[in-house]
Amino acid sequence: MSNARSQPVDAIKAAATRPEPRFQIKDYMLLLKPRVMSLVVFTAIVGMVLAPASIGPLTGLAAILCIAMGAGASGAINMWYDRDIDCDMARTMNRPVPAGRIHPKAALAYGVTLAVGSVSAMASLVNILSAGLLALTIVYYVFLYTMWLKRRTPQNIVIGGAAGALPPLIGWASASGDVGLGAICMFAIIFLWTPPHSWALALFRRGDYANAGVPMMPVVAGEQSTRTQMLVYTLILVPVTLSPVLVGMSGAFYGAVAAILGGLFLRHAYKVWRDPDPAVARSMFLFSILYLFLIFGAMLADRAVGAILTDNALGGLL
Repeated sequence: MSNARSQPVDAIKAAATRPEPRFQIKDYMLLLKPRVMSLVVFTAIVGMVLAPASIGPLTGLAAILCIAMGAGASGAINMWYDRDIDCDMARTMNRPVPAGRIHPKAALAYGVTLAVGSVSAMASLVNILSAGLLALTIVYYVFLYTMWLKRRTPQNIVIGGAAGALPPLIGWASASGDVGLGAICMFAIIFLWTPPHSWALALFRRGDYANAGVPMMPVVAGEQSTRTQMLVYTLILVPVTLSPVLVGMSGAFYGAVAAILGGLFLRHAYKVWRDPDPAVARSMFLFSILYLFLIFGAMLADRAVGAILTDNALGGLL
């Protein structure tokens, strides 16, 4: 076992001593984890739009770019730090750093530069609160999740999930300069969505995490316990997705869509609980990504529907 573990480490050391490969824009883009970034940016935009204050187009664009840069910075530093275990996982072994296409020091410098630049720009172009929340997100993801929790506890995703739930608060604060109840509702939705989403991935990639020594829930607590916890989190998540209606941020349209999507997500969680086939977990993982996009998309659509109805009502009165 020690020989098997030493080979990836030796490969990383060898990659660090050879000259950095030719600059490739694609690889530096991959360092930013663009798929994760897209979800981060989208939920932040929803928070910005639903905030009870308007934001100028240039300021809004600056905020979105800063949030994207901050998310990318977190991804780049994460890939720098995790380059040893990424070598042991089929899902990650072809990332730019473990594959030797980008030097580890270059990845770290890239991430730190983006982190400092994004927070500084947010502070000067938007407001201090949104810059502070962006800095908190980066620090939380890099130091608390990546460097501490991920390799030490099966609760890594639960506690570390707060980092991924902060973007709507950043978007909200960018527009309003504060953090309202609606933003907290969006935070809670993402926070509770993260465990079933991430553990679904861990179930059908269990071998990867076991090989890398990452204590994901299926590796430490067993697969059936993980499936049960996924179902419990989903049962809590579904009613929480209706909280935007209860606080008056969203209306009936969103409530109906959230209820339907919640029923579908519960169906996936129940199937995973009943069926140990990894393909079932993979199906839930893929749906969970679409689910979160649709939940936040429904919030935007509900706001648009409400605006149209209001305009029609005013037109009728006039």
